[in-house]
Amino acid sequence: MNQKMVFKYLDILGESANGFDAAVQNAIEETAKTVRDIRTAEVIKLNVVVSNDKVVEYQAYVRVAFKVEEKRT
Repeated sequence: MNQKMVFKYLDILGESANGFDAAVQNAIEETAKTVRDIRTAEVIKLNVVVSNDKVVEYQAYVRVAFKVEEKRT
């Protein structure tokens, strides 16, 4: 039997006051609470939130790919 693999993508915004790495990690960890079998994550865009001329928050837009499970009968 030829096994087919299908993947689905979600775009997620992770945030952190501690840098871009932490923002990406937060995006993955929070997504993993409701999505199984995450395979890849692509950082699409990085932003910062500025207040009083200082960076107060780091944001990472992440595209997460996960395997679509077969329907069980």
